[in-house]
Amino acid sequence: MTRIDPVRFGLVGAGRIGTHHATTLARRLGEAELVAVADPRAAAAERLGAHLGVEWLTDAQALIDDPRVEAVAITCASTAHADLVVAAAEAGKAVFVEKPMALTLADADRAIAASRAAGIPLQVGFNRRFARDFGAAHETVAAGGIGTPQLLRSLTRDPGLADPAGVPPWTIFTQTLIHDFDALNWFNAGATAVQVSVMADALVAPEFRDAGLLDTAVVTIRYDNGAIAVAEASFSAAYGYDVRGEVFGSAGMVTAGSPAHLGTAHWGAAGVTSPTARADTDLFTDAYAAELAAFCTAVREGEPTQVGGEDARAALRIALACIEAVETGGTVTVRDSDRDLAAARAGA
Repeated sequence: MTRIDPVRFGLVGAGRIGTHHATTLARRLGEAELVAVADPRAAAAERLGAHLGVEWLTDAQALIDDPRVEAVAITCASTAHADLVVAAAEAGKAVFVEKPMALTLADADRAIAASRAAGIPLQVGFNRRFARDFGAAHETVAAGGIGTPQLLRSLTRDPGLADPAGVPPWTIFTQTLIHDFDALNWFNAGATAVQVSVMADALVAPEFRDAGLLDTAVVTIRYDNGAIAVAEASFSAAYGYDVRGEVFGSAGMVTAGSPAHLGTAHWGAAGVTSPTARADTDLFTDAYAAELAAFCTAVREGEPTQVGGEDARAALRIALACIEAVETGGTVTVRDSDRDLAAARAGA
């Protein structure tokens, strides 16, 4: 049996999700080898590098330029994602970037153009596509198992809001519900979101409402094939981390996801209890590993990635429309460019 050399990674961003991905690359995947980590915070970079026994740097460009690095995993602050995708692509490195790939459509277009010009694989971290239950649901829909999709639903409920002051405005759309927007687009393949309406508020931490924090939201999306989707998010699920999806169609329905961490249930005098996941890295451990394994396969075999820049752009279009809908208080068209969005906001 021919052994495939592991893909040599450099990782930028030593925060919570970066630490999880770095550990997966270093210790869980035979298809990957972690060469170095970078973070402008020297203490964070050193801590992660020492923990995993790899080189650490504070300069992301130096990591990108390292000839040992074949692929760059971008897991730092979202505001830096697009620039780092472009820098890595221009250096000829394959790119795995956490969601959101960009925060404007223009930056998304820059990232997509750079990866295409360089001919490098670009994959975005929409982990639900690699979860077994969501994957099985998608296969059912794709095979016609529920007929024509008519109503779709996706929800994300985070288990707590430890530091409301540290949450930037619009996070619920650009960071949290962006997963749901991608899942809905994936389930309703071939259709395009055309219209959005939103109800959102600060119900978990109302004292931060004036600072722009929204912690609870319900989004309704109309697609050009007539399907209607609902995406829902809350930053305070007392029972754990909860992610679910549903597709209802002309011939049936399929569901995916559960907050239950295990299939175990305890039946006792107080009722029935099941252990629940308390973090995304807990509920989606296998999906996080599977998405990186799939990326390694794409790099080594020259195949297209399973979720690319255009998918990230499509989800971002919906997120930006949600922001416009909150600002205007109405139902809005999903725009195709930042210029269209700016004109709409100006009342043009």
